[in-house]
Amino acid sequence: MPQGQVSVVPQDGLTTRQRRNRPLLAVHTGEMKGKSTAAFGMAMRAWNQGWSIAVYQFVKSAKWRVGEENALTALGRLHEQTGEGGPVVWHKMGSGWSWSRRQGTEVDHAADAAEGWAQIKRDLAAEAHRFYVLDEFTYPLKWGWVDVDEVVETLTNRPGNQHVVITGRDAPRALVEAADLVVEMTKVKHPMDAGQKGQRGIEW
Repeated sequence: MPQGQVSVVPQDGLTTRQRRNRPLLAVHTGEMKGKSTAAFGMAMRAWNQGWSIAVYQFVKSAKWRVGEENALTALGRLHEQTGEGGPVVWHKMGSGWSWSRRQGTEVDHAADAAEGWAQIKRDLAAEAHRFYVLDEFTYPLKWGWVDVDEVVETLTNRPGNQHVVITGRDAPRALVEAADLVVEMTKVKHPMDAGQKGQRGIEW
């Protein structure tokens, strides 16, 4: 864990306190599971700080209600009822598991992704939230459904104090270079390699 010891002090004109509170762009990528899980763990910390949380879930089916969604939306209801934590919104931007093409055409999926990104741009411009999770967002970037350069420019120049976490495999190089925090999940062992199927409470 870094202890704040840096080899070079950035010449950005910021005080130590200002630099500590600078909004971050994080990318969780790599082939191993845990990318979204880590992002949602960060979202729970943000909720505890009373921040407004927005999750934009790409690719996964809008009909599939994942455990993290249940947990975070329950925390959102708790905020509404008691004022504890922060508000939570969850947007499902995809119409199915796009890589399997089970629902709709590639044109349909690309249009869904483009509209999802347009919504994110609107929310960033309006400073609608303090913490954003763009779940599985690397896939629309990889497939060319959303322009990588536009994403990097928008996120780099986002106003206010808005943290953004992007998850998914094969994060584009330009996004990795623009990010402040990049994690690559690598596999050492996985029970599925030994024939074990995904299980309740672990995979979903």
